[in-house]
Amino acid sequence: MPQTRRHPFRLILSLWLGLCLLFAALPAAAFDTKALHAWVYDLTTHTVLLDKDGEVPVPPASMSKLMTVDMLFEALRDRRVTLDTTFPVSAHAISFTKAGGSTMYLQENDRPTVEELIHGMIINSGNDACVVVAEGLAGSEEAFARQMTERARQIGLEHSTFTNASGWPDPGQRMSMKDLALLAARLIEEFPTLYPVFSQTEFNYKDRAPANANNRNPLLKLNIGADGLKTGHTEEAGFGMVGSVKQGDRRIIFAISGLQTDKDRAQEAERIAQWAFRDFALKTLVPAGQKLADAPVFLGAADRVGLVAAHDVRALLPSMTQGPVPAEVRYVGPVDAPVAKGQKVGTLTLTPPGLPPQTVDLVAEADVAKGGYLKRLSTAFHQVMGRIRAEIGS
Repeated sequence: MPQTRRHPFRLILSLWLGLCLLFAALPAAAFDTKALHAWVYDLTTHTVLLDKDGEVPVPPASMSKLMTVDMLFEALRDRRVTLDTTFPVSAHAISFTKAGGSTMYLQENDRPTVEELIHGMIINSGNDACVVVAEGLAGSEEAFARQMTERARQIGLEHSTFTNASGWPDPGQRMSMKDLALLAARLIEEFPTLYPVFSQTEFNYKDRAPANANNRNPLLKLNIGADGLKTGHTEEAGFGMVGSVKQGDRRIIFAISGLQTDKDRAQEAERIAQWAFRDFALKTLVPAGQKLADAPVFLGAADRVGLVAAHDVRALLPSMTQGPVPAEVRYVGPVDAPVAKGQKVGTLTLTPPGLPPQTVDLVAEADVAKGGYLKRLSTAFHQVMGRIRAEIGS
């Protein structure tokens, strides 16, 4: 006997998860920063904690060197170069040292290795090192800048354009704080073996530096879990910084710009890190395997299947508030049999006050096999009777 399946429908259940929750009924405390532009991101939970004109393209100064570093890290990953590969040094590269910018003190007869150039770009913020990398990978800095802009679009940096490899002031050199923070996240996640260079505090190529061979990141000496990434300063951009701090299970990334002094930059960076860890906590709201709802099953050996969290559901919540967390379970049902244990069936969306919604998958609690002949016959009978009653009622 042919079977007619019911049209699927969406069932939304509003839940208040109260299992031993100590957090989350009130919005997080607002944070006021002196930075003109800021974007603060909890990488562990992918939660935006602060957005102050974070998508506005602004002069990035030396913070844009992160894109040059990313391009070189990709070349290493793709085996186009190795750490021992050497690049020549052009007169154009050393002209930036003569102009008074940050430098690793290269000379034209040098043949620095890729490994040395990585240290020179990250620790010394060397403009000369960036130009050497650009010319070594693309033939010219202009060609490399075009590649940077194209690659930025490919990896999701929507507010970034480049005209040079070093962040030297130029009207076409622009990045948003959001793009800088997302780029930092990429460097951390995609290149875990190379990223630790960002936490090194000193590099002096051939002992040439008379001074200022130290990493300018003001957080590295505070013993708060800071391990990167890059400072920047020009007259147009002001003082800025892209930072990363890891404490316990959490890592936060931030990008700030437009500060008046290097002291302001250091203070704001520390304040942001303290706020992000003090005012938010990572909590388990739903343990793995806890049933949150039942979904009807079409032509199954059982009429319903439980919806459970496949893994512990963890969320970032404001630390100093109490109460339940609003949540919604969503699924489209009835679910077609057979249903496999662990099969995605729906979603759970949590809405912590003051933070963006967080959505996780819900899966089937158990296997549900297809029903036998009697089950199919019973389902068909009830469908026919339902249509008859509907026609009589109309």
